[in-house]
Amino acid sequence: MPESGMPESGEAESGAPESTAPKSGAPKSGAPKSGAPESGAPESEAPPRSHSGRGASGPGMRGGDAHARHGDWQPAFARTRSVRRLAHDTLVPSLPFRSPLAGFRGVVKRLLDIAIAWAGLLVGAIPMLVIALLIRLDSPGAPLFRQTRIGLNGTRFAMWKFRTMHQDACHEPGCRQATRQDPRITRFGAWLRRTSLDELPQLLNVLTGDMSMVGPRPHAPGTRAGRRLFEDVTHRYAARHQIRPGMTGLAQIRGWRGETDTEEKLLLRIESDLEYIANWSLALDLKIIWRTAFCLLRMRNAY
Repeated sequence: MPESGMPESGEAESGAPESTAPKSGAPKSGAPKSGAPESGAPESEAPPRSHSGRGASGPGMRGGDAHARHGDWQPAFARTRSVRRLAHDTLVPSLPFRSPLAGFRGVVKRLLDIAIAWAGLLVGAIPMLVIALLIRLDSPGAPLFRQTRIGLNGTRFAMWKFRTMHQDACHEPGCRQATRQDPRITRFGAWLRRTSLDELPQLLNVLTGDMSMVGPRPHAPGTRAGRRLFEDVTHRYAARHQIRPGMTGLAQIRGWRGETDTEEKLLLRIESDLEYIANWSLALDLKIIWRTAFCLLRMRNAY
């Protein structure tokens, strides 16, 4: 019975039309380009902007620094203005040889994860016991739910959640994502999903090293956007598996939650995931964790 992760609340407990990417290249001779200089002066172009409203090399984004650290591997927002071109962009290798969070940076992030996970379990122990009891009273079955997800380097792991669907709602592999007014979701489960409290058991996944507090949300194998598997939508999908998946992430605080039923919705999430990986810092993790608490209060697409 597949179920979604924290901010990907549109996934089940356990699917937009494609567009052809415009070919880039020099304009045909004799065809003037709008805004191009009349003389032989080199042409300049304003840096593209990400969904956060900042330029790729502007303050806070540090796109240039990320390029220096990771060579030619950069997220799509640094090169293309069209989200749909992300699926067809071939300017970037599929994966760098070394994780961008290897070495000391990875140690710092891991220590932060352990500290926050232990604190969360200590503070949330009693509320989690109450939630487990209410789940048992609301519907028969175990209060916890375990589902296979794709993690670091494409390996699979068992992700824990509080059960929000009926016990026998979805046992077959490749179960469809949860939708609004989904009859499989229990009354109490609907409230848990809206508040994302069903994700609290993933603190255990953080302690075991399968997940991180912040990172790309882990997806269930076989999940589809429209009729296509996630990994078939863009060759860059695998790049998000270079780091541990997270309980929350940059895509989630930007509002990319709910059912991923179109390819464009998936591409928007991937764009934010790769942006996060390229620009990771301790301050960025803390900012995302802080903003997650406020975003959950006003999210309308969590179900």
